[in-house]
Amino acid sequence: MPRRRSVPDLRPARRAVLKLAVSMGLALPVAGLVGAQDDRRKARPQVNDRLVFAGGDRKGQLITLVDLPAGGPPLTAYPMDPTARVVRDDSRLNQILLVRLDPTELNGDTRARAADGIVAYSAVCTHTGCDVWDWQPASSTIKCPCHFSEFDLKESARVLNGPAPRRLPALPLKVVDGAPTVAGSFVGRPGFETGG
Repeated sequence: MPRRRSVPDLRPARRAVLKLAVSMGLALPVAGLVGAQDDRRKARPQVNDRLVFAGGDRKGQLITLVDLPAGGPPLTAYPMDPTARVVRDDSRLNQILLVRLDPTELNGDTRARAADGIVAYSAVCTHTGCDVWDWQPASSTIKCPCHFSEFDLKESARVLNGPAPRRLPALPLKVVDGAPTVAGSFVGRPGFETGG
C-alpha cells in the first residue's frame, strides 16, 4: 500500500496572508490622508483661509479685528484652512504680516487689497529671508534688522531703503465673521533672492 504523505493545512497561512493584505489595503489610504494633510500644511494661503497667531501665548488661535488696533503694531500670522482647521505652517514662506492702517493713507493698489484698513504682506524679507521686523509707527513702515531694508506698508510694501531687490508680496484680504480672511493669492513670489 502506498504511503500517504501528509499535506500541510495551508488555511492558517492563507488567512495570515489575507489579513496582511487587508491591513495593508487599509493602511495605504490612511498614509495617503497623512500625506494630504502635509500637503495642506505646505500649501500657500488659499481663498477663505482664516489667519491665526504664528507664535506666543495665542499661537494657533484665530486673529480677529479686535486683535488689530489702528496704527499697529503688526502681527505675524499663518493661514488656516477654515474647514479642516489645518494651519499652513509647514513653510516659512507662509508667514504673513498683518497691520491695520488708516485706509485714507493707503495708495489705490494697497487699498484695493486691504480689508477695513488691514493690510497683509509676506513676513519674509525679499533680500535674505529674515522674518523679524522693526515697526516704525510714525511712518507705517517696517525695517528688517538683518540688513536694514525698509518697506512702506501704505504703498504696497515698496522698498524705501536698503538692499532688498523688490517689495514684499501682498496678500489680498476680506473680512468674514469679524476676522481678516484671505481673499486671493500672494501678489508676487514670497521668498528671497538666492543667486548673485
